[in-house]
Amino acid sequence: MDVAWEDFGWERLGNGIGRRRLPGWDATAALVAGEDGALLYDTGATLREGVELRRQAEALLGRRVTHIALSHPHFDHVLGTAAFAGAQVYGAVGVAALLRGGAESLCASAVRHGVPEEEAARSADTLVVPHHEVCGDWTLDLGGGRQVLLANVGPGHSGHDLAALVPGTAGEPPVVFCGDLVEESGEPQAGRDAITSRWPAALERLLALGGEGARYVPGHGAVVDAAFVRAQRASLAERFDVRLDAGDVRLDVGAGVGADADLNAGLDVG
Repeated sequence: MDVAWEDFGWERLGNGIGRRRLPGWDATAALVAGEDGALLYDTGATLREGVELRRQAEALLGRRVTHIALSHPHFDHVLGTAAFAGAQVYGAVGVAALLRGGAESLCASAVRHGVPEEEAARSADTLVVPHHEVCGDWTLDLGGGRQVLLANVGPGHSGHDLAALVPGTAGEPPVVFCGDLVEESGEPQAGRDAITSRWPAALERLLALGGEGARYVPGHGAVVDAAFVRAQRASLAERFDVRLDAGDVRLDVGAGVGADADLNAGLDVG
C-alpha cells in the first residue's frame, strides 16, 4: 500500500505513512494508513486548513480519515479538527476539559499569530474536543497489520503532549511523531503552559519509544534522528536548569497537569 505523497506536496515517511509541512508555521500534519482505517496526527491551524487536509487525505487514500490524534492543545495543531466529521479524536488526558473552556483563548492565540480574526473565530466556534483521552498508551488498529501506539509522554512543551509511534516493518524504521516536544526549524518554544522541568524527561520517553533507529518527526521542521533528539534534550536541560541523571528520568507515560493549566498562554510557534 503506497500512495503518491509527493504529488500532493506531502513527504513520504514509509509505506502508508506521510506528512505535510503546513504553510505559515511549518507545522506537521501526518497521515498513517491501514487497510481499514486512517489516522491523522494534528489538523492544522484553521478550519480551512483542516478542510484542505481532509481533501488531500481522501484523494491520497480514496477514503476518509477515521482517527485523529492531537499532539497538544495549541491552535496551530487543533483548529482544523471539525473538518473531519465522524472521526474518533484522541488527546492526552486532560485535553478535553481544557478545550471545552478554551475556544476563546485559542482564537486569541491564533489572531495574535496572524490568523485573520474572522477565520480564527469560525475555527474556534467549531472546535472539537477529544472523544478519547490517553493516560498511558493506547494502541489503534488500522487494519492489515498496521498499528499505531499513542503515548502520553508529557508534560513538556505543554501540559498535555501526545506522541504517536508507528512500529517499523521489514526494511523500514519506526516513525515517531513528536509534536512540539521536538522542533527542528527553530529553538523549541516554551509558553506559560510549558512544564519545563519535565521536558527533558519527556524527550527521554520519546527515545525509549522509538529507539536509536527511528525517524523522529518534529512538530515543526525536518525529520530528525535519535542523536538530534538527545542533543535537544541536553540543550533543554541546560536552558531550563534541569539536572539530568537516572533519578530524573521516568520511562512510564501518562503524567499530566490539571485542568486549571493556562491554555495557550504565551504561546509561541516555532
